[in-house]
Amino acid sequence: MPDQNPLDWRDGRVPISTRFDDPYYSLDDGLAETRHVFLTGNALPGRYCDGFHIAELGFGTGLNLLAALHLWRQTGQTGTLRFTTFEAFPLPADDMIRAQSAFTELAVIATKLAPFWQTGAQDIRLADLHFTLIPGDARATLPAWDQSVDAWFLDGFSPAKNPELWGAELMKQVADHLRPCGTAATYSAAGHIRRGLADAGLEVARIPGYGRKRHMTTARKPVASPESPAT
Repeated sequence: MPDQNPLDWRDGRVPISTRFDDPYYSLDDGLAETRHVFLTGNALPGRYCDGFHIAELGFGTGLNLLAALHLWRQTGQTGTLRFTTFEAFPLPADDMIRAQSAFTELAVIATKLAPFWQTGAQDIRLADLHFTLIPGDARATLPAWDQSVDAWFLDGFSPAKNPELWGAELMKQVADHLRPCGTAATYSAAGHIRRGLADAGLEVARIPGYGRKRHMTTARKPVASPESPAT
């Protein structure tokens, strides 16, 4: 994966994007943040089932993938977890591996996936995982995607620094590619993001955030909404 997003490292452990002047995850505890925002925010693992499909805006270091798969295994799920991520600026493999190494709980999964990152793999299939990375600007790639999902992880850089990944049209695409009763979660509680999700037909809630963030956002697609694109 090409180095399109050069990094600084805070305290040698937290990668900071110099392109967006924003950390890839919480300076306090990235794994705890992921669990609170994206896993609990999407009511996981309670909704897990064979073929459960997560989509993500902003792959970053891959931490969310590792945490989701770790929870899948930890809770004894059977079948396959699907995980599709949209990323315009993939990190170099060495930086991904370095960032993931900070989370010892995820070491087994990180070690298993490291060779795939080294080869630039964008489609990974394990016994319990089908992972796909879709490179490029999500504003172009998501409308062309023909699948729907059970949960969204909206994890781009801060809306103030990376507004392209948070526009109303893209939030509409998120909703359109979400199955009825599907959910979305993000660390951001910005009003324009909540409005964009609500205008797209989702039921939106502001709930307590992680750490120093007072609030975050969750959303749910009502059963009565029009059908999403077929898988």
